[in-house]
Amino acid sequence: MRPIYLDNNATTRVDAEVFQGMLPFFIDQFGNASSMHDIGAAAGKAIKTARRKLQALIGAKFDHEITFTSGGTESDNAAILSGLEVNPERTEIVTSPVEHPAVRTLCAHLEKTRCVKVHRIPVDHYGRLDFDAYRAALTHRVAIVSIMWANNETGTIFPVAKLAEMAKEVGALFHTDAVQAVGKLPIDLKSTAIDMLSLSGHKLHGPKGVGALYIRRGVPFHALIKGGRQERDRRAGTENTPGIVGLGKAAELALQYMDKENKRVKSLRDRLEKGLLERIPKSFVTGDPLARLPNTTNVAFDRVDGEAIQFLLNRHGIACSSGSACTSGSLVRSHVLRAMNIPHTAALGAVRFSFSRYNLEEEVDRVLEVTPEIVKKLRDSFPISAG
Repeated sequence: MRPIYLDNNATTRVDAEVFQGMLPFFIDQFGNASSMHDIGAAAGKAIKTARRKLQALIGAKFDHEITFTSGGTESDNAAILSGLEVNPERTEIVTSPVEHPAVRTLCAHLEKTRCVKVHRIPVDHYGRLDFDAYRAALTHRVAIVSIMWANNETGTIFPVAKLAEMAKEVGALFHTDAVQAVGKLPIDLKSTAIDMLSLSGHKLHGPKGVGALYIRRGVPFHALIKGGRQERDRRAGTENTPGIVGLGKAAELALQYMDKENKRVKSLRDRLEKGLLERIPKSFVTGDPLARLPNTTNVAFDRVDGEAIQFLLNRHGIACSSGSACTSGSLVRSHVLRAMNIPHTAALGAVRFSFSRYNLEEEVDRVLEVTPEIVKKLRDSFPISAG
């Protein structure tokens, strides 16, 4: 039986059309896009085409608002550090406790090394931001707000357009980590007050090692990587032409198939959720039931080790991810579920299933066939206690 891959929020399979589009830029059109000769010009033209495809996907007003990077982590770091550099009189950041480590770890580092004050706006049981706390944290001391568009673990979607408008009222820059949202949700940045947005190619069936940072026209920016004058002086280094071409093709395909695919993917997700909750007692879905990514479900199975579930599903050829981690012999809850105040024993049993356009109904049936028995055996043999 072929493996069943349900860990698409971690990474996605490269689309065959993306792969074929990249191939010529490894061997035939291998030039440096900064070179003046025809071989270099071919690479430069391909990068420009990819930039316009990405512009169309995220609804940017101008193609030059897109700067290519190595991925989401670099884009997140560049945005936040630039926000502090261009506003030296402002020393505060507003973020949430459920951000990806690319934002969360950087903010903690800045707190310790640069005397930056970080406001972490709490979330409720569904992972929804506390608007009153957010409003209270917004002052003229805030340099930048960084709130994700959609959570990578639960799929909860944040109202970033509204949050950006509120940040503008106090003159703060607004950045969103949209790594999980781009390619899954319709985005029209030109109609928002969002200043910067991060994305990554490998989350939308593009290659790894390439991403982008949207920087709205007129927003001051301080480059993280310095050297040559590539990317309009915003990101030095020879362009990763094959990767950029692949990201452009992935963006084109995502825009073309988004609506149709999301309906089918959501139906698969909902079928899996319904089946698991019917078959497995003491289980529930985490995240916002009304505003959630169509491909993501994070199911908490009470009093069972999520890593053990993941391990046993893997032995059946099913790939997913766990919401718990083992550190020094002790199980630790995901920081996202901890911030949501999900009960300890349920959070330790959380498993995330994330779909893509390549998943099939029979794969859902297979997961529903084996998971209930796995959970029952683990509860009978190795139950997680409340203590």
